[in-house]
Amino acid sequence: MPGFTLDEVRTRTLKERDSWWTVYLVDPLAVRLVRLLANRTRVTPNQLTVLALFLGLGAAVCFALGYRHFLLLGALLYYLCFLVDCTDGKLARLTGSESLFGSWMDYVSDRFRVLVCAVTLMGGQYVVAREADSGANPVWFVWLALAVVFLDMLRYLNALQVYKVRREMRSHLAAALERARATLTMLEPEEDETRAATGGGGRTMSDGGEQAVLRHGIAVLEQILRSQTERENRNQRTAGKQPDLTLPKVDLHQEFRTRFPWYQRFWSALNARRVRTHLMSGIEFQMVVFVIAPLVAAALGAPALIVWITAGAGVLLLAFEIAIIYKLWLSTRDFFRVVDGIDGALRFSGPSDGAEEESRDTGSDTGPRTTLL
Repeated sequence: MPGFTLDEVRTRTLKERDSWWTVYLVDPLAVRLVRLLANRTRVTPNQLTVLALFLGLGAAVCFALGYRHFLLLGALLYYLCFLVDCTDGKLARLTGSESLFGSWMDYVSDRFRVLVCAVTLMGGQYVVAREADSGANPVWFVWLALAVVFLDMLRYLNALQVYKVRREMRSHLAAALERARATLTMLEPEEDETRAATGGGGRTMSDGGEQAVLRHGIAVLEQILRSQTERENRNQRTAGKQPDLTLPKVDLHQEFRTRFPWYQRFWSALNARRVRTHLMSGIEFQMVVFVIAPLVAAALGAPALIVWITAGAGVLLLAFEIAIIYKLWLSTRDFFRVVDGIDGALRFSGPSDGAEEESRDTGSDTGPRTTLL
């Protein structure tokens, strides 16, 4: 069996940036567990995914019972469930056993676990409240269960769509860069044509003309489309066990940084600690609802606190999702400015022998027409 060191496990499994809950409260334990499993057992990532699902179902049973000591046990089981759920992806990256089916199974089990735990937690508290006061009708627990499921679905659907749009923008920018390079290569005269520029034969341009425009456009695109390192490619995957095709990393947040100059300092401070700026994501929302809220309610003997803590976490989650949508909107504005600029340079440097008129007459269009949504 391979003998992985702790540093090797950290280097090969930890993401470049992650949620603050994972960085501070899961990763220190997860990397040691991954090392133990990789060095001393034959446990597979898919087996860990199944174990995480059963731990989550165990937490759901405790939540359904509703009483204080069961709330404490349910919160502990849910934390262990999330710890194992983080471990399976790390083990897959460390051992090179990533698979598309494993990614699907991990995603589906996560969503199922949230659904079941939301229903059982709020349902258990509904029953406890009715037992405490037979005349009460704490219907807000029912609505809260629906809200938790809805917010979890919203978060992950929005994340998938944002990823899809950003990936499409990267793809179009990479294609625009290649077209610009190819056009510049065709427009640059050969050495012998340059010497005979005053005679017949070649088409020449000054650096202040078409070539200069294209060179500037290429320089802008090359600055935007930065090559990803091997570690960045690994850490930018959409799921821990899903192989991903790589595209150049795109910086399309210029307008956002212009409007919010403090954001870059905030981002840098968190990035130095591997923490992403999305401070209330789906992970933190789950942990607040299924770990912190039950613990606080059980410790203080106040089931109503579950309502207020969950509602507060939901408001914060919505606020961060709206911020992400706003940031994406500004990114699309930057994207279209860049694409329009390079398309303008390509049209300016287009054929001068009547081909452009022919293109108009035939109704063809060589420039990209991008539909992002």
